[in-house]
Amino acid sequence: MNQCTAVALLPPPDHLVALAAPGHRPEAGYVLCELGEEHDDQHAAMLWDEGGRPGSAVWVRWKGSGLGRLTSLPWCPALDPRNEACELFTAHPSPHSWDVTDPTHTAITHHLTQQHPRLFHQSRDGSESGRAPGPDPA
Repeated sequence: MNQCTAVALLPPPDHLVALAAPGHRPEAGYVLCELGEEHDDQHAAMLWDEGGRPGSAVWVRWKGSGLGRLTSLPWCPALDPRNEACELFTAHPSPHSWDVTDPTHTAITHHLTQQHPRLFHQSRDGSESGRAPGPDPA
């Protein structure tokens, strides 16, 4: 399943604006929904992992073109067959992260593989792994 293409403009927090040097106002930034397309009406993007609160991260959630709200959500506990964790939050409304494909990442990887084949590992079945050569992490 492809990744949702919804984006939201996330303005800098008021406290960051207040701390900024005169004439150097922090700029707003865009976030891209990380869920699979055809999810419920609440989009989501992870902003940062909460190192001080193991097992959770700060996510921005938004609906349509409305304002985003920051919320702390625990990580999804699901593991794939290779024992890698889902990169979304608990009870996310779309397939697990390993079943969501970012079409932009796929296109860029394909282009780079064609331009620089020595940088990409070729699997035995001929498919591209998108991983640079080196020791196998498994």
